[in-house]
Amino acid sequence: MTALLSRALTSDVVFWGPLGRSEGIAAVERFVLDIRHHPAGTGTMARCSEVDVPDEWARYRWVFATPDGGPRLVGTDVVHLRRSLIDQVVVFAGEIEPLAP
Repeated sequence: MTALLSRALTSDVVFWGPLGRSEGIAAVERFVLDIRHHPAGTGTMARCSEVDVPDEWARYRWVFATPDGGPRLVGTDVVHLRRSLIDQVVVFAGEIEPLAP
């Protein structure tokens, strides 16, 4: 998996995930492997929106689901691009609540 991630990420990528800040391709790989071995069961994470790319920033929505209809999680990732590679990833998990009237 490291070789595949190296094609998309800079070696010094900064990853802001649910557990805080980490750096490097190995940190992103650990997160991906943790998702694949989720306590609710092996699930899949898939992009569920178009990718919005205004200049060097991009954002997209994703969904994580287990095959047996277990917990479903949605979120948005925001990434920064440097020389066509991702050098920052920010993971926002969950829905954003609407403003109260």
